[in-house]
Amino acid sequence: MAAQGLKGSFQSLKRACVGGVSVKDPSFQCLAPHLSRSMATETALPSSHTLQANYRAFPTSISPLGPRPSALAAPDVLTTIYSFPTMEPLRFAHYPANHLHLPLRRDILHRAVIFEGDATRQGTASTKWRDDVHGSGRKIRPQKGTGRARLGDKKNPMLRGGGVAFGPHPRDFSTKLPRKMYDLAWRTALSYRYRRGELVVVEDGMNIEMAEPRWLQQILEANHLGNADRRSLLVTTNMRRNLFRAMAGAGEHGRAKTEADVDVKDLLELGRIVIERSALDGILRDHSSDLNRTVPSAVYR
Repeated sequence: MAAQGLKGSFQSLKRACVGGVSVKDPSFQCLAPHLSRSMATETALPSSHTLQANYRAFPTSISPLGPRPSALAAPDVLTTIYSFPTMEPLRFAHYPANHLHLPLRRDILHRAVIFEGDATRQGTASTKWRDDVHGSGRKIRPQKGTGRARLGDKKNPMLRGGGVAFGPHPRDFSTKLPRKMYDLAWRTALSYRYRRGELVVVEDGMNIEMAEPRWLQQILEANHLGNADRRSLLVTTNMRRNLFRAMAGAGEHGRAKTEADVDVKDLLELGRIVIERSALDGILRDHSSDLNRTVPSAVYR
């Protein structure tokens, strides 16, 4: 009986769609009326001829929905250029969002720090095996008859002055990391500092008049860049003699390095980064290989 009732309802609905049943049929009172009133947001559905005409209007290589999100130009971010040591704002500078506004990737930063740490390991530890120790290879005592343990020559690792068993030997601890991933880690670290307000860009020529650690200490404390604010990293383009000598005497307030000596770990270690604009531009220029999206040509000319 249930199957026959369901079959009858289906046939009634089919006749209603064709137009054979009146809208006043009680079995169809629950259905919504077909566009009973017009609204400002309502519009007629396009016919098949309209769709075909619109499809022909667009080339096959371009989507009617517009360019893909990846093809859109990334917005720029705004940063302030300060004057050192007064820290007065001078002007604004624009940087691409894919340079200073990348999302945080802890996995990439971790791999970059491990890569740099492995590259700095010397791997010069060396020990001598029993073949490398100077001495005779004569057997110390007979194999049997003495009641003592059997023993070979005096270069045995169990004896004092003998070789070292399973000791370290010179090796290379360096690991490999893709260049594009390493460059992305650089810009991710700078972006992390920028979003937290810990990236201070200053005008070129950051230096002080005298190489006095106490004077530099007062400058850093007055600008909230000292030890009380988790220290600071001063990055310059070239060697600044007075600044570097003063920072060497005030090491509890931070460090000073050139652009060539900075790595990803330095960008994440201290509280703030005070960097010259030329040094920042150089770092972004040297570590942007993953932004090159040009496809190499297969035709040799």
